Amino acid sequence: MSRSRRLVPLAAFLVLAVAVFVLPSFVSAFRAQQLAYVAIYLVAIIGLNVLTGYTGQISLGHGAFMAIGGYTTAILMVDHGVKDIWTIPIAALVTGVVGFLFGIPALRLSGLYLALATFAIAVSMPAVIKRFEGFTGGGGGINLFGLPELTASLAPVEVLGQELVFNDWLYYLCWTIALVGYVIAWLFLGGRTGRALRAVRDSETAAQSSGVSLPRYKTLAFGVSAAYAGVAGSLFAIATTFVNPDTFPVALSILLLVGVVVGGLGSLVGLVAGAVFIQFLPIWSQEVSKSPGAPSVVSGLILIALMFVLPMGFAGLIARVRTLTKR
Repeated sequence: MSRSRRLVPLAAFLVLAVAVFVLPSFVSAFRAQQLAYVAIYLVAIIGLNVLTGYTGQISLGHGAFMAIGGYTTAILMVDHGVKDIWTIPIAALVTGVVGFLFGIPALRLSGLYLALATFAIAVSMPAVIKRFEGFTGGGGGINLFGLPELTASLAPVEVLGQELVFNDWLYYLCWTIALVGYVIAWLFLGGRTGRALRAVRDSETAAQSSGVSLPRYKTLAFGVSAAYAGVAGSLFAIATTFVNPDTFPVALSILLLVGVVVGGLGSLVGLVAGAVFIQFLPIWSQEVSKSPGAPSVVSGLILIALMFVLPMGFAGLIARVRTLTKR
């Protein structure tokens, strides 16, 4: 690969980073909060893409992993007085270990069987949360609003000489973590490990005959993917300042998979577009149609049309534009 071709992704990433960090100066605090959720979804679908797009293991349970990360943050803040920022790496570690352990029995499953097994986790998670009421708050959940451990919730916080209210602080926190997570995933998938994961996705038999350990890389993919979901769940809990079983519904897992497909399976390039899509599509659909139930229909029609136009997601569109530019 030539030096100029290596510099193009770097230049595009730097442009995105600069745009992200100057954008709050041109939008309202409410819009900044909405864009913070885009960053949260981006973190989650990066992790899901590692598992589904690069390794070929379908997961419909990443909403449950987000719930584990969110409740880890909430419990640490409320019961142990840990600052919200420091709960994020702990949530990643806890969820990563859970994902790794789940990946061990999941080695015997593939395709739709694995999808159903992960979906069962998402379905059962609300019941598990309610079962341990003394630990998780049950159906009432855990309230984080007004805690001194929640940065900028009681008073603005000063960062680099700039005073930030909660929504602006949340925006910068989420996008900083999202961009760092993007770089880590790019480095992780661009080397030998990434090639091994793609080999597992393309043909397990061929990968195994080439010396790739299927148990090692499959469980690694589950652990890394779950760790990303845990970070996203932790940020989600901080953003909503409240967690209960309804904060992480079953539909969240399906929504994350939609974001990965729209962004482009097996590619990191279009995932920002996928995160924007799943955050703003319900809002746009609600604005288009006011009658009850109609927004869901509009969302479904838009998604179907998008898949017909862009069957490979936004990553496929970007690849097509690159090809036309070379010609």
